[in-house]
Amino acid sequence: MNNLEPKIWVDKYGDALFRFAIKRTLDYDISLDLVQDTFLSALLNIDTFKGEISEKNWLYLILKRKVIDYYRKNLKDKFVSLDAIDEENNSFFDENGRWMKESFPEPWTDEQTKRFEEKEMLGIIERCVNKLKEIQKAVFIMKYIDDIDAEDICKELEISKNNFWVILHRARLNVRNCTDKFLKVKSI
Repeated sequence: MNNLEPKIWVDKYGDALFRFAIKRTLDYDISLDLVQDTFLSALLNIDTFKGEISEKNWLYLILKRKVIDYYRKNLKDKFVSLDAIDEENNSFFDENGRWMKESFPEPWTDEQTKRFEEKEMLGIIERCVNKLKEIQKAVFIMKYIDDIDAEDICKELEISKNNFWVILHRARLNVRNCTDKFLKVKSI
């Protein structure tokens, strides 16, 4: 017998689940839908709850799966062949994903660094990430917010490792260029 209390899920977990979803989608409406889908899925599958984890963690696992399914569903037909990568854009990072010395961006001044550390800058980065193409946003969020390793991201989004690194590379460039524009520094 499980000790689930579906009548209090919205009040008890709704806000926290929404914050979890919004960090991963950066979209208010999509996050609301995913949380609602989570509650519905939990209700429909209430008999499968074995009590091995807490009610809260069970709902978070369902939501995590919903977020991944959202990206998988919405990105499946949006992939572009990345076999032919132009050399100019491929030269910014080495094979480990680090900036190459000759293409390293101009360092930020002390004032710019201070602004980066402020909460305001996090909002700018969030806006820049939200401007990314859906596939870039999904990969960027899964890698840097969810801290999922590359191999698992490739499996979840059904992409090759080569595509993953190219997509991540382009996402980082776009986020860097966007933040540089805000800070009014030389961009690459």
